[in-house]
Amino acid sequence: MSVVSMIGAGSWGISLSVLLSNNGHEVRVWSRFQDEIDGLNHEREHKEKLPGIKIPDSVVFTTDLKTCLEGHDFVAIVLPSQTIRENVRLLAPYLAPNDIVVLCSKGIEEGTGKRLSQVVLDEAPDVRVVALYGPSHAEEVALGIPTTVVAACTDQEAAMSVQDLFMSPFFRVYTSSDIIGAEIGAALKNVIALCAGISDGLGYGDNSKAALMTRGITEIARLGTAMGANASTFSGLTGIGDLIVTCTSQHSRNWRAGNLIGKGSTPEEAMSRIKMVVEGISAAKAAKELMDHYQINMPICLEAYRILFEGKDCKKAVYDLMTRRRKHESEDTGW
Repeated sequence: MSVVSMIGAGSWGISLSVLLSNNGHEVRVWSRFQDEIDGLNHEREHKEKLPGIKIPDSVVFTTDLKTCLEGHDFVAIVLPSQTIRENVRLLAPYLAPNDIVVLCSKGIEEGTGKRLSQVVLDEAPDVRVVALYGPSHAEEVALGIPTTVVAACTDQEAAMSVQDLFMSPFFRVYTSSDIIGAEIGAALKNVIALCAGISDGLGYGDNSKAALMTRGITEIARLGTAMGANASTFSGLTGIGDLIVTCTSQHSRNWRAGNLIGKGSTPEEAMSRIKMVVEGISAAKAAKELMDHYQINMPICLEAYRILFEGKDCKKAVYDLMTRRRKHESEDTGW
């Protein structure tokens, strides 16, 4: 049995806590919001985000960071991407050299363009960060629906330890050394999912969504390889796998936000109606910073940025994408 400190009590944090508890581990969940913790302790259910999912009595909820982290074997971070730095700064005094931090949040830090593992290591430089990513809606994991993900880390021992921790008959974990590719795929698929939602909101069909997904993963891979990722990662679970599930499922908050925008809502109105963090919006801003820095052509992500932050009309963005100069599909398939 391991002791796991879960930092974050949202839908994904609760789903993973239920999974780990059912695997026989001791789980302590931290949130800074007393009302949230009181509700979880009293109801043993997150009625707003995971209604109907009963949380085992063995899972402990607390607002006290010291209580949560005392005697931990693993720390799992399940927080909105733009809050990672400030929260890891709080965690750092309780972390020891070589501690394994499981990064379950997806995104790129605004302003710095840093991957979230880099943000963690900025604040806690002696830990080992393992990214746990893949096509994994919290709602389905909580119900025990078969799911596969990847534990990505440059440290093989750390990746395999996380694999052993989470593996169950319905939650299969692969390992990978390519944490760069895993993080870029996990973050930027949210931008493409927003675009897929916009496409559906505009009333476009399956042809349009298939094109967005295919050309979208091409853009993600183009940036990822420029940043040092392995191209094959983007054809795996943290690349095309995560993209498929996020673009096609109505569980996806990014798809839902995009759908509202396609139907005429502003980004602010869409976020207000979703009532959950829409990571694709901040990821679009980060993608713009990264494509400019690396001088990478990413037309879909660029149009998403223009819709979200410059007020561009959605149909005009589609028109501009469709009427760009003629090109080969791939640099490898020309004459």
